Amino acid sequence: MNTLSKALELTHVSEDPKIPDDVWEQFARDTERDIRDSAPKEPSARAREVTERLRRQEARGELPEGWRTGPARQQKKSRRGLWSVLAVAAAVVAAVVAVKPSLVPGDPFGGETSSEAASTPLPQETAAPTAAPSAEPSRIPTLDDPFAGSPAKLWADGAAGIAVPRAKAVGGRSAAKVEQVLELTKKLLVESNLDPATLRGERPEAALDVLDPLQKDVRGLLETGLRKPDEKHDPLWMFSRFDPEEVRPVGDVVKTRGRMTFKAGEHASVAVHADYTFVYPVVQTNGSTEVTRTIIRRILDVEISDPAKYQVTPGKLTVVNWDQDINNSACERYDGFLHPSFSSSGPTGPDPTGPTSDPYDRSKPLDADRDKSCGTVSRV
Repeated sequence: MNTLSKALELTHVSEDPKIPDDVWEQFARDTERDIRDSAPKEPSARAREVTERLRRQEARGELPEGWRTGPARQQKKSRRGLWSVLAVAAAVVAAVVAVKPSLVPGDPFGGETSSEAASTPLPQETAAPTAAPSAEPSRIPTLDDPFAGSPAKLWADGAAGIAVPRAKAVGGRSAAKVEQVLELTKKLLVESNLDPATLRGERPEAALDVLDPLQKDVRGLLETGLRKPDEKHDPLWMFSRFDPEEVRPVGDVVKTRGRMTFKAGEHASVAVHADYTFVYPVVQTNGSTEVTRTIIRRILDVEISDPAKYQVTPGKLTVVNWDQDINNSACERYDGFLHPSFSSSGPTGPDPTGPTSDPYDRSKPLDADRDKSCGTVSRV
């Protein structure tokens, strides 16, 4: 068995990947001998004499054609000798890497890591999905990886998931007016569901400012809900809010997925339909490191009518319809905050009596007559 084979065998069977000293010493001696044998040597006096004689014969044209093929082969042979030594060294390095690949930074085999693959977001949603996302590997979310085990791990981050479609003129309204409505709709969604101040329960002033103050029923309901929430005045119908004394967000990323469309409205208006799901990872403020997620799907229909024909405030949105599906939050609590459930804590509300649903399933419409009783979720 040669030195390299012996080294490979020892490194393969040993629990410690270190190659024994005597094997390394033998390898070093063999390598030194190979290098010494292949290294260029100082020519002898006889060799120098022959070389000088051949040079003079060449100058007189007395050498036969093709005599240089000899030195050329020698040069090639010398290269082979050098490469053979390098190949032996490379083989030993490969053996060590095979035993302990962590010695080489990065990915020595050129493959894509699972974390790199998982970090590639899904393309934007352009139509209603036909089914719920497939089940993810069962992984527990952590403070470092709060979306582990969730389909939302591949969703866009925050406002990046709210893509505004390309505007075009509809309903007698110019493309510029359409674009204004689309941007205002996105702003309302961002300020209502993604703004850090809104999430920690502060007054969502920027979101309220987008709404038409002349639409007193909607503004009045939300203002009352923010000031004194109850079952009939619930700010959660529009805003995502957590009690800062109970939970806090994990990191600064909320995962978002959905789509926005527009068409000509019935009141000389541009009507926008938005359908988005937001995933919030949170942890309790009591020192626990258990991470859970609250998932909310929101449907929002808004429009801007022609102020020349209708009594509206220019540049403000009129809310036509809203609906929401809140998952992993205590039922029948109307204090204006979301209350996620944690497996390490007891129930925070009445026992669920409704059906089990998948909060990540965006393929089904939120029908107004659906069962809105307190149910359970199949996953968070």
